[in-house]
Amino acid sequence: MSMWWCLRLRREAASVPLARRLLLDAMAGAGVDTEVSYELSLALSEACANAVEHGRGEHSDAYCVTAYLDGDKCRIEVSDSGPGFRTTALPRTMPVDAETGRGLFLIESLADHVRVRNRPGHGGAVVTFDKTLKWRHAEAAGTAGGGHTSESGGSPLLAAG
Repeated sequence: MSMWWCLRLRREAASVPLARRLLLDAMAGAGVDTEVSYELSLALSEACANAVEHGRGEHSDAYCVTAYLDGDKCRIEVSDSGPGFRTTALPRTMPVDAETGRGLFLIESLADHVRVRNRPGHGGAVVTFDKTLKWRHAEAAGTAGGGHTSESGGSPLLAAG
């Protein structure tokens, strides 16, 4: 089974913890390992904070978050309608004492794969990242929560949409 959800959020700081909480709750209900859930939620928070700070567009003051949990993979996409990225301006390294600009580096360190691109024809940036999921043991998840063990091979995810 798989689960996905999509949110259209106002470009306000208060939207960041809302997106993070929804992701954490969905992963807890699915039986995802808490460390993996935390890493993905932190990466999501950084991507949302970037959209809030930089994503103001001419036609919209909102941004979108889409999360897909399918089998042992989670993919998260955050898109906005702002000016997008100047890909030539993205540095390959970050000074240790930098006070801003660390969000994408943090996302890259927490996720397995990261893709940053501009939305063609619409304007705006899209940050997509994914990670392989680990599962809590059935004893920790409880039978009522539909825990997953790696031995069972099945996914406890509920269809949503």
